[in-house]
Amino acid sequence: MVIDDEPVIREMLVRHLEAQGWRVFEADNGDAGLALVGTHRPSAVLCDLLMPGTNGFNVCRAIRARRDELGAITIIVTTGSSFPADRQNALEAGADHYLVKPVSPKEIAAILSAVPARPCDCPSAVAPPRAACGEADSTRVRFWGVRGSIATPGPDTVRYGGNTTCVEVRVGEEIIVLDAGTGIRLLGEQLRREFAGQPVKVHLLLTHTHWDHIQGLPFFGPIHDRGSSVTVLGYEGARQSLLKTLSSQMDSTFFPVGLDQLAGGLSVRELHELEFRAGRVPVQAIFTHHPGVTLAYRLHTPAGGVVFMPDTEVLPYPRPRPAAATPAQAAPDTEDFNSYKNQLLAEFARGAELFICDAQYTAEEYERRVGWGHSCIDDTVQLALQAQAKHLILFHHDPTHEDAAIDAMVEHARQIVARAGSSLRVDAAAEGLELVLHRKARPSPLSAAPPA
Repeated sequence: MVIDDEPVIREMLVRHLEAQGWRVFEADNGDAGLALVGTHRPSAVLCDLLMPGTNGFNVCRAIRARRDELGAITIIVTTGSSFPADRQNALEAGADHYLVKPVSPKEIAAILSAVPARPCDCPSAVAPPRAACGEADSTRVRFWGVRGSIATPGPDTVRYGGNTTCVEVRVGEEIIVLDAGTGIRLLGEQLRREFAGQPVKVHLLLTHTHWDHIQGLPFFGPIHDRGSSVTVLGYEGARQSLLKTLSSQMDSTFFPVGLDQLAGGLSVRELHELEFRAGRVPVQAIFTHHPGVTLAYRLHTPAGGVVFMPDTEVLPYPRPRPAAATPAQAAPDTEDFNSYKNQLLAEFARGAELFICDAQYTAEEYERRVGWGHSCIDDTVQLALQAQAKHLILFHHDPTHEDAAIDAMVEHARQIVARAGSSLRVDAAAEGLELVLHRKARPSPLSAAPPA
């Protein structure tokens, strides 16, 4: 059984397994995969971690929870994540093996050689879910928190700011907030002044639940205001649900008011699809290369695409092969795999009016931090160029970077763009920066569905 949402990877695995004599069932999401596992009881399951619907961690848990019914199924996680925390969480969830892509067919064959085959039935086709359409008015984007990892207020971060991740997007009357780092406290104060005691309706999209993306939530004013409505949208984590994670940080050990004691109307919606709506605004999501379950979002507004990719390690762009080198025959090599993964991100951000992207490290810093889950500025710029984005915003500033260091990074990024002969505009995110995007003639390409 192969469960992977990336067609190229899934087809490669299926092809090699069938060549070894295995009968293979396939699914492109966790829910469909679990259904097929229950029907066919395969000898082994090859499962990605980051997928729509049920993620790979919970696929492992679900299979192990039905051990008496399903028998001893060998679970092989095949993932692009080399992060130690993801490996540990997957093995604790029930995986027998953890292989990092690009995966060698010989490695899989060696594992499966010890697995006895079982009789099974015919596979069934799986169609990915489609999602939502909406339309609204003008689009404004304002930055309330731009720092990564930990808040760093002080005299050396005055111009760019020291608060952690929070971005406000206004699409007509819709208020969409991207992440809930410490910057969300200031946004809450502004909304209270603006609405002057009237109820506020907010959709809060969380990319993931690391501290610098959620710790401001308890201090977001509207969740304490009777009549206000805050809908939190996000995905289940590697170890527990979104609701449990948010509730835990407001346990009485850490905070005096529990999540269930709030005066405002806060609700948590755990997403299982990669296309949905925040109010009337169509949103797409994609998994990124960062520890745990982490996503980026693309908001389809009448003014064009707004892409928010705050935590991702853009994989190093490939260098030219030596003349004598020959490409691998059995599976893509590391450079080819990096190119493929970056192509997925580039297609996701294709033609975006605004591309807000992780650019935490200089090239020199990145050499010492490969595998930490954040990007080198050179690779971020190359990704934006590949995506043909209109305006790149360097984001998730390192806590050690003073204003002058960020100035230098912006200049370096602009030099890369100039050498490429591109019209890409590059700026660094700064607290208080507000950008206005003007309406486009064409509506969103997504189909209609009820709002969140």
